[in-house]
Amino acid sequence: MTFSLNRRHFLQATATGVAVMGMGLRPSMAAPYQRAFTWISPRGSLEVAGDFPYWVAKKMGYFGDLNIDIQPGPSDGTATVKFVDVGQADMGFPSPGVFSFGLQAGMKLKSVFHMCPRDSFSFAFRKGEGPKDIKEMAGKTILLGSAAWQPIVEPMLAAQGVDISSVKYLEAGWPTWGTALAAGEGDAALAWEGLRAEWTAKGLPFEYWLGVQKSPLPGNTFSVRAADVDDADKKAFLEQYLRGWAMGLEFSEHNPRAAVDAVFEQFPTLAANMGPELGVTSVLQEANVFRGDWDKRQGWGWHDMQSWQTFFDLSASTSKEKKDPLQAADVCTNDLVPAINDFDFAKVKADALAAPVSDALAGVDVDAIRASLFKQAI
Repeated sequence: MTFSLNRRHFLQATATGVAVMGMGLRPSMAAPYQRAFTWISPRGSLEVAGDFPYWVAKKMGYFGDLNIDIQPGPSDGTATVKFVDVGQADMGFPSPGVFSFGLQAGMKLKSVFHMCPRDSFSFAFRKGEGPKDIKEMAGKTILLGSAAWQPIVEPMLAAQGVDISSVKYLEAGWPTWGTALAAGEGDAALAWEGLRAEWTAKGLPFEYWLGVQKSPLPGNTFSVRAADVDDADKKAFLEQYLRGWAMGLEFSEHNPRAAVDAVFEQFPTLAANMGPELGVTSVLQEANVFRGDWDKRQGWGWHDMQSWQTFFDLSASTSKEKKDPLQAADVCTNDLVPAINDFDFAKVKADALAAPVSDALAGVDVDAIRASLFKQAI
């Protein structure tokens, strides 16, 4: 099946910022992209809390005057690399498994901003059915929203010593694979941080084996066409664009309730479905993944090459196609990281602390939620 972004999709979420000086943003620059620069989500919907740094940056004007667009993409799990490869989008947000799939298929891609230095993926289980040892997953059936998610799961299990040849998979569809697990299908379902809170809001009170606690592997990343990194004008554009994301991340560290407000203003239906407390919970789950082990990182977007190489080695060992492992240094780059983090951190913190929030969000106890982020863990 093939997919294409139609005119309605391209028009529904265009975001052109306002130039703001003195906060790490740069003067207006010539547009190296002929149309709006398009970021494509790996999910089939934008109505999630997980993209909060974008909505914060858009609201605060951190993207400057860049002509940008954000798209949900089709629910096909590999669209986020396929669309970038053929030029229908300019930046994707693939999992390491999907990124690896694209590279092994011959797509000339490069990871330029490691959004999730911690593994955001997890396995959901019906309450009381989570294994005491993840090795008990041998012989079990795992529900997926897309068959393309299998390369996400197999390295995770292999890293824990699970015999992946015995594991079965059932494509239960987007967005219904969680409800299928609750209804008694399969033994577990692939999940991720942020989604845990969304599933709780939908009345799906699972327990979880959490990759953010137990996996040594990296999480999703922002990837582009490799040739764009070699083009000086496009590289400068990417640095300014990703600086906006980094500023949104930094802002949200200091005022996660304001980050939720930015998302809820964009998506009132999501606000009604999640409510303030679960909205903040979802953002804090994701923020924990996005920040990673900050003391060991060299800024927002920095790649830990050792972590990536561990993934690529495991991915090669579990693949049915016997190929040499990808080399992290060839397909991931930290060259943009210094420019991305070249902004006034103190000013962004001041912005965050001064940002108003709704009365409902103001009453949410952020510290209490942080202390209970892993209460669903087995």
